[in-house]
Amino acid sequence: MKVPFVDLKLQYQTLKHEMLPAVERIMETSQFILGKSVEDFEKKFAEAHASKYCIGVGTGTDALHIVLWALNVGPGDEVITVSHTFIATAEAISLTGARPVFVDIDPVTYTMNPLLLEKAITPKTKAIIPVHLYGQPGAMNDIMAIADRHGIPVVEDACQAHLAQYDGKFVGQFGVAGAFSFYPGKNLGAYGEGGGVTTNDDALAKKMRMIRDHGSDKKYYHAIWGHNYRLDGMQGAVLGVKLPHLAQWTDARRAHAKVYTARLSGLGDIVVPAESPLAKHVYHLYVVQTGNRDSLQSYLTEREIGVGLHYPLPLHLQEAYKDLGYKNGDFPITEKVAAQGLSLPMFAELTHEQIDTVIGAIEDFFD
Repeated sequence: MKVPFVDLKLQYQTLKHEMLPAVERIMETSQFILGKSVEDFEKKFAEAHASKYCIGVGTGTDALHIVLWALNVGPGDEVITVSHTFIATAEAISLTGARPVFVDIDPVTYTMNPLLLEKAITPKTKAIIPVHLYGQPGAMNDIMAIADRHGIPVVEDACQAHLAQYDGKFVGQFGVAGAFSFYPGKNLGAYGEGGGVTTNDDALAKKMRMIRDHGSDKKYYHAIWGHNYRLDGMQGAVLGVKLPHLAQWTDARRAHAKVYTARLSGLGDIVVPAESPLAKHVYHLYVVQTGNRDSLQSYLTEREIGVGLHYPLPLHLQEAYKDLGYKNGDFPITEKVAAQGLSLPMFAELTHEQIDTVIGAIEDFFD
């Protein structure tokens, strides 16, 4: 049986009767940029994450950048984050002119190791960006305790963690803001690019809304200079249709992960993902670790089972960041996870037969 890594076409078929009228309304009203569909979605997404505000923007990268911009992060500043993440996390820092400073990850959760965070803080540290990777929230209680002690704002990279929780609180509720991506393959995905920022800070929300629209809160009057980071109306409509289904999709992902974990544990040298005791992991990705990663990837690909690598080369070893001066061996846990991680098919609509096919193929490989 062929098993895709993700099946967006199948999801669309289940939503088609809701989606087409919503998109048609955008065409009829011609509210193509921001507008009522975006406003409605912002309100409901904020409510879903127990936040006061959501500011819709063009991408997850925009979401990260706009928060740092609003916090006045700039040249000469440093922002601490992790190397095991998509490059957009570090790019958002670089776009401000600040310097990304990396710390290693926890060997169990693969998120920022709080024990290493404090050592990386300097007088230049202007912000901290923990990444809720694969849908697993970072150790936010420990991270916030350190950040608060030093008076440093925390910006949560929640781009893979819609509806994830830590210690009973939704991600985005710990720091000054949470940045989300609505890239099509995300747990809540648009039909194009999209992003959003949640915050409870009135002044920060107002400033970010201005920055996303060329520094304006009244057309053609610009109090500050900004950028065009607006979410378009079509994506607002699409996300508005999908959002009511997100909780159910999240439950399905968690159920699929439970089956994977139960049946793959102890198989060969497979290390299954561990959910932090205080966390509600939403499994944007289900990533196993194995010293046989490359050969297992080839084996599954030959059997038409979709797999992915997230992320095979850590940011501190990327050509784009060679000027930071990091070298191989600086972050051993990050480098090990990057070399051994393999992402298995994970989407809400996975069937029992598809999961059986994936697990059976992995069993055959190790046999």
